[in-house]
Amino acid sequence: MNFYIMTLFPEMVMDGLHTSIIGRAVNNGLLSIEAVNIRDYAFNKHNSVDDYPYGGGAGMLMQAEPVYQCYRALEERIGKKPRVVYLSPQGKTFHQEMAEEFAKEEELVFLCGHYEGIDERVLEEIVTDYVSIGDYVLTGGELPAMIMVDAISRLVPGVLHNDVSAEFESFQDHLLEYPQYSRPEVWHDKRVPEVLMSGHHANIEKWRRQQSVIRTAKNRPDLLLKAELTEEEKRLAEEISGCKAGDMGL
Repeated sequence: MNFYIMTLFPEMVMDGLHTSIIGRAVNNGLLSIEAVNIRDYAFNKHNSVDDYPYGGGAGMLMQAEPVYQCYRALEERIGKKPRVVYLSPQGKTFHQEMAEEFAKEEELVFLCGHYEGIDERVLEEIVTDYVSIGDYVLTGGELPAMIMVDAISRLVPGVLHNDVSAEFESFQDHLLEYPQYSRPEVWHDKRVPEVLMSGHHANIEKWRRQQSVIRTAKNRPDLLLKAELTEEEKRLAEEISGCKAGDMGL
């Protein structure tokens, strides 16, 4: 899968994404990540890409032309109109299902705004998806782009050593991940649950499922609205959350 990140700060993006699991996947040829500097497409001797907004207001606005020319250069290299994600608080909130959808693309372009944003006209012309990572404001789209690249990359076959781990993590089935334990068996007088030491795989899977339901009911009961629960699990969620199943929409 090929990621292209249109940004004013390419070093920030590449330094963050060429480490750990994602960096290893790039080195192994499973992913390609390229930060494209929008300043390279500035049309003045100072390489400035911003100007004052019409109508006044605080701050500067990224101009349409450098962004457009940067996009056009990418479009020509890719050979088709790519999917372009603009990172914006005005977009739909990023979630696991969205990551799964984006992971099906061969090429994905992220557009990172800065200052007070980007001239609306170029957004209307090139952007296919508006995405937010949460209801707060950041200084630019670089960090959200890096978060999305990380989440999407994990779903690309071969990126994780154990592909099963991507299938059974938090949010995959609208339940939070169960608690996990490693050696030693006893730490600070706290013992690993006996069922995990039993070697009985069916009991272990049942325990993990119950713990996922309990953890979700405690911490993110909103996720239960989409989870497929048995009647027993609904009663367990009801007991933990203190709400009736009907009140939770189950």
